[in-house]
Amino acid sequence: ILKGLSFNIKSGDTVALVGSSGCGKSTVMQLIQRLYDVESGEIIIDGNNIKDYDLAWLRSQIGVVSQEPILFGTTILENIRYGKDGVTEEDIIQAAKKANAHNFIKSLPNGYNTLVGEKGAQLSGGQKQKIAIARALVRNPTLLLLDEATSALDNTSEAKVQAALDTVTIIQFK
Repeated sequence: ILKGLSFNIKSGDTVALVGSSGCGKSTVMQLIQRLYDVESGEIIIDGNNIKDYDLAWLRSQIGVVSQEPILFGTTILENIRYGKDGVTEEDIIQAAKKANAHNFIKSLPNGYNTLVGEKGAQLSGGQKQKIAIARALVRNPTLLLLDEATSALDNTSEAKVQAALDTVTIIQFK
């Protein structure tokens, strides 16, 4: 799919890869995560070939949010905490605020202890995306990959989320 692709992204940059369906946007995301390796050429991060990094460490530096986020049949708190040991409730609240999720969570009768239902069935698409973004942010990633992750958000919510993400290198796929 991808031939002759080359680009540089500086730390703190927000980059959007935009193109028609099937043009390789998601492939770039998978290559950055090393879900598979490039057949020719190389991917360089901080001056080093991506293959030279320990795979577990590399993936620990990347936050990923997809268009259809996966939530587990537990509480909002546990869904945001998932995958990161040692996260405090304050860390979770700060991540939720950055994801523009805190206010809607606090408006729920059980707040952060609200059960989301299987696959987040009790929540709207936009609410699920906000929780998934908070889950990615609580990990404090160096690189954040958003694969149409704000597609269910209104313009105001999307702008608030984008403004809160100014300290992370973001690659957004549309």
